[in-house]
Amino acid sequence: MAESDPTPTKTLIDGNILAAMSLARFGVDHMFGVVGIPVTSLANRAVALGVRFIAFHNEQAAGYAASAFGYLTGCPGVLLTVSGPGCVHGLAGLSNGMINAWPVVMISGSCDQNDVGRGDFQELDQIEAVKPFSKFSVKAKHISEIPDSVARVLHWASSGRPGGCYLDLPTDVLHQTISDSEAEALLAAADNSIKTEETLIPNPPVSDIEQTVSLLRNAKRPLVVFGKGAAFSRAENELKKLVETTGIPFLPTPMGKGLLPDTHELAALAARSLAIGKCDVALVVGARLNWLLHFGEPPKWSKDVKFILVDISKDEIELRKPSVGLVGDAKRVLERINREIKDDPFCFGKSHPWVEEVAKKVKDNVVRMEVQLAKDVVPFNFFTPMRIIRDAILGLGSPAPILVSEGANTMDVGRAVLVQTEPRTRLDAGTWGTMGVGLGYCIAAAVASPGRLVIAVEGDSAFGFSAIEVETLVRYQLPVVVIVFNNGGVYGGDRRSPEEIDGPYKDDPAPTSIIPGAAYHTVIEAFGGKGYLVGTPEELKSALSESFSARKPAVINVTVDPYAGSESGRMQHKN
Repeated sequence: MAESDPTPTKTLIDGNILAAMSLARFGVDHMFGVVGIPVTSLANRAVALGVRFIAFHNEQAAGYAASAFGYLTGCPGVLLTVSGPGCVHGLAGLSNGMINAWPVVMISGSCDQNDVGRGDFQELDQIEAVKPFSKFSVKAKHISEIPDSVARVLHWASSGRPGGCYLDLPTDVLHQTISDSEAEALLAAADNSIKTEETLIPNPPVSDIEQTVSLLRNAKRPLVVFGKGAAFSRAENELKKLVETTGIPFLPTPMGKGLLPDTHELAALAARSLAIGKCDVALVVGARLNWLLHFGEPPKWSKDVKFILVDISKDEIELRKPSVGLVGDAKRVLERINREIKDDPFCFGKSHPWVEEVAKKVKDNVVRMEVQLAKDVVPFNFFTPMRIIRDAILGLGSPAPILVSEGANTMDVGRAVLVQTEPRTRLDAGTWGTMGVGLGYCIAAAVASPGRLVIAVEGDSAFGFSAIEVETLVRYQLPVVVIVFNNGGVYGGDRRSPEEIDGPYKDDPAPTSIIPGAAYHTVIEAFGGKGYLVGTPEELKSALSESFSARKPAVINVTVDPYAGSESGRMQHKN
């Protein structure tokens, strides 16, 4: 008999398994994407290790989901794509995360390194392609580089100002093998190296905190403005303490809504123009003075306003040149401001002329809006169905559903009418004004917050970008109700002037037109979901009640007058 070999058998691990092990080891519990060559095995291995993989039809929607997941959870959302065109499609989500300052990591397979430059299958210099849309990118050129590369992209996505990072995994690297003991050693080394790279969060000097409090204390018309950066920082409790201690009115940006309830007595939402136009000191927390805030410039703002900016990015502070710039995490900076105020408290009080002026304007505008909302207009305008939706959502109580909103008129009217009462319960087109984010955001919200209903209120054109993902809703049985405002196109029906209807193709549908009366509700029915077609208040109330109670995938197709609303919504001056 031959003697047995005393050498223990080594288990070989390929690049797919090692990448999956790395993701699981460094805290990834969800991935979004579209599988195919060369990453199918990576997705399957990740699932086997406890990572939930949400498979989409299109990388664009998957990327939007990954970016929103990063925002809602505070941990990087991960997008997995195939090489070449898959990577290009995924750039939509990567760039969306980068612009909105949300942590997202895109991982793409790429062609065999030995065949670069020879016209290999789906060949693309993906590191170069992602440069404008990522803060850090890396290619793992050998299997031994995978753990460290995974650890670093996840680390940098969340460090400093959050944003997009990219990891490139060539086909040949995914097929290379090492022993399980070598894999464990590489994972441990990557873990240790990242711990030594922990980024220190800046801490503003005491003098800047003191100057901030002095400016607020001595202001005649102070205002607190906060955005999704404060929401990402989980700064709601600190904001509440600041506002209620000092009595200063506040104004959230669209995705800052809900950090403090829209119904709060110091909310200046319904008096936005007055608040920003007359305030003399504005404490801006986790919001950039970009187009959404009119760049902080006249005529929307007073020429004499003093800005105090709280931002995680020193570059942002230097760009805006405020009176005081506080570089740091919003939650921590607010804690320090509150401590400074506690030592010598002040409060403007309800009878302060500025507080009274803002409150009166809010009341007047709310009354005016409610008069308009009280009318039942059929065929529907935007206001009647939006009021019915608002009341149905408020009737759900807590936990409040997560609202996803996109479209021109639909999003604009919804921002004014729909009420946010809890933090991080509003997702919309964001800093970039991105259309097509809706279904991806819905899916991200449903998996990030499993105890909440998710409700999308979308224009029909915006819905069309990723409408096929309703199949994804049904496949995973996610508690998402999509409400489509169907007015027959971008902004509505054919709005061309007579002089624009000319030329050899003048009989074609207008560039803004979609087939009138499109049966969007039947799309989800094709996959086993529930569809509703509504055109009256009673039909809409019934559909909302039934779908909200069922908490199953549903589409409510709301027929809206094609000539309700306006072209480009509130951005008409740019079109």
